[in-house]
Amino acid sequence: MKADARIDRRLSDLLASLETAARLVDRGRAAFDTDPAIALAFEALSNRVGEIAKRLTAADATRFSQPIWAQAARNRDVVVHHYDRIDRDALWKTVTLSFPELRAAAAAARA
Repeated sequence: MKADARIDRRLSDLLASLETAARLVDRGRAAFDTDPAIALAFEALSNRVGEIAKRLTAADATRFSQPIWAQAARNRDVVVHHYDRIDRDALWKTVTLSFPELRAAAAAARA
């Protein structure tokens, strides 16, 4: 598979994951606070999103040089390696503030 096709596939996967996160965010903070499955889903999505961001940056460091790409990768590392110390407020901020910013960057990179 050519590099451009891999990048396009990864951008599609990233946008799908970010869309899933947005649908969960739409349930609201109260649902996040009361349903442990939502927090676990956000952890899994943070892992997936960060891993895709790492792969995109490795594939084309110039195209994916905005700080949001590195932030997504670092967030993934925190979630994966420090799962026992995840700050729920920080996780909520990530999915409500950073994920939409990454979604805009991914959409722009796709154009």
